[in-house]
Amino acid sequence: MARTPFLAGNWKMFKTGGEAAEFVEQFKPAVAGLTGRQVALAVPATALERTAAAAKGTGIIIGAQNLHWEKEGAFTGEISVGMIKDAGGSMAIIGHSERRTYFAETDEVVAKKVAAALSGGLLAVLCLGENLAQRESGEWEAFLAGQLKGSLAAVGGLDLANLIVAYEPIWAIGTGKTATADEAEKTQAHVRKELASLLGDAVASATRILYGGSVKPDNAASLMAQPNIDGVLVGGASLKADSFSGIVKY
Repeated sequence: MARTPFLAGNWKMFKTGGEAAEFVEQFKPAVAGLTGRQVALAVPATALERTAAAAKGTGIIIGAQNLHWEKEGAFTGEISVGMIKDAGGSMAIIGHSERRTYFAETDEVVAKKVAAALSGGLLAVLCLGENLAQRESGEWEAFLAGQLKGSLAAVGGLDLANLIVAYEPIWAIGTGKTATADEAEKTQAHVRKELASLLGDAVASATRILYGGSVKPDNAASLMAQPNIDGVLVGGASLKADSFSGIVKY
């Protein structure tokens, strides 16, 4: 099955609304007439509305970097699916390693968020990844299988067409280290195999699996050439219009 490439930037805690709108203006020419792929930006909640307004008509998908699983309630500082959609967002990153590490998000919490995003009609970008010790000890296969199972524990009965999985080796995020294209492909193939065992072959073959971890314009093409890499989730290199342009035009 042909899977449409998905190239997403994760801005993390960078850019005000004004800076985000300026980025979109600089970036628009890169996506004008670009076909055969989807381009997305996950922006800070405070910049969602302005980024979505600036990107209107460009085909650029705008999303949030996190969400809460409840529709509303006494959850100070949180943002719901409805709020994301109201601001013009149609996607959310869920379970990023920084959320899991710094904000103690467990697989159980991530599972609730994935279910909420899918139920609410958002593209749900579920992040997985192992640390350096797990990679070097050979535990990475079992760890990723467990993380995937736990993070998808609440999707039974939901339409999974909007599910996207992003494999991000923690040891390669912001470190300058990158899994080789072969290493990344081997891991992505493992994730797809585990996805098939959890949700069936049809879902596994249709679900896009992204690679994230020090993706840059000079390694995007070699990564995207791999059969099980259906896109990339880009951190630092998505903050400048010229470098992210080089990636989306791989």
